[in-house]
Amino acid sequence: MKHKFARAAIAAVAALTFGSIAFAQTKWDLPTAYPATNYHTENIAQFAKDVDAATGGKVKITVHANASLFKAPEIKRAVQSGQAQAGEILLANFANENPIYALDGVPFLATTYPEAMKLYTASKPALEKLLAAQGIKVLFMVPWAPQGIYSKKEIGSVADLRGIKWRAYSPATAKIAELIGAQPVQIQQAELSAAMATGVIESYMSSGSTGYDTKTYESLKNFYDTQAWIPKNAILVNAKSFDALDAPTKAAVLKAAADAETRGWKVAEEKNAEYKKLLAERGMKIHKPSAKLDADMRQVGGIMQADWLKVAGADGAAIVDAYKKK
Repeated sequence: MKHKFARAAIAAVAALTFGSIAFAQTKWDLPTAYPATNYHTENIAQFAKDVDAATGGKVKITVHANASLFKAPEIKRAVQSGQAQAGEILLANFANENPIYALDGVPFLATTYPEAMKLYTASKPALEKLLAAQGIKVLFMVPWAPQGIYSKKEIGSVADLRGIKWRAYSPATAKIAELIGAQPVQIQQAELSAAMATGVIESYMSSGSTGYDTKTYESLKNFYDTQAWIPKNAILVNAKSFDALDAPTKAAVLKAAADAETRGWKVAEEKNAEYKKLLAERGMKIHKPSAKLDADMRQVGGIMQADWLKVAGADGAAIVDAYKKK
């Protein structure tokens, strides 16, 4: 009889223990707009694994690649509202909300990885404050490769781009279309391959990784390595979701995030040359911009920098000043 009671007590304790473990487990959805094979997504997948290991399975993050859960423009709102606990966004896509988001998309302000890191360091406090006011916490940020021009036809100057059907995926790229006289067409990355194949767009600016991921080489045969700017993706978490974690779990998530940021910056720089090589192997002509095209694009950049400083005001000027002093 005593044994029977003992077994019952052990079973009850086990049930309570395992029940509390199941209850304590936190599940996060993390949508991203990019393919599972993109280095950004691979880095996020590793982050999710690191969080799982570091928290002993207390936090499980499911990564939803290729805009399968939310489309790119919807992800920030989904995180803010708690529809998704975390998510990845291209900061420049949200310039219409606040010009600070557009800073790393201003042409020819930061064109190398050391410059991009300095700009990130200078702008990070303002970005974190801005997002915190919207109930969002930044986990980490990772850059793309320097941006160049993909074109169906060969180009020697901005005049050759007038009237061309130009992919505009952000306010900055839409502004470039306006300044160069191209026809802007809003296309997110998940729809880019089809848009090129059907002639909806004939040119766009992006990184080597985007060109490779979307098989741009099948439709557009020229890439001009203008190295115009280095945009960043931000991996965000709903502040309430993060605050619900206990202190050791928060620390584990932040450590995994810091590791992901360091890893992501390193991989981005390594992949830059690799992607251009892969594009060339698949028939893409990799061009150094002519002196005229370079000068034309830098003129566009100068106009956009001046415009950005006007709309960003004193806060924006302070960030740029801090960046230039670093």
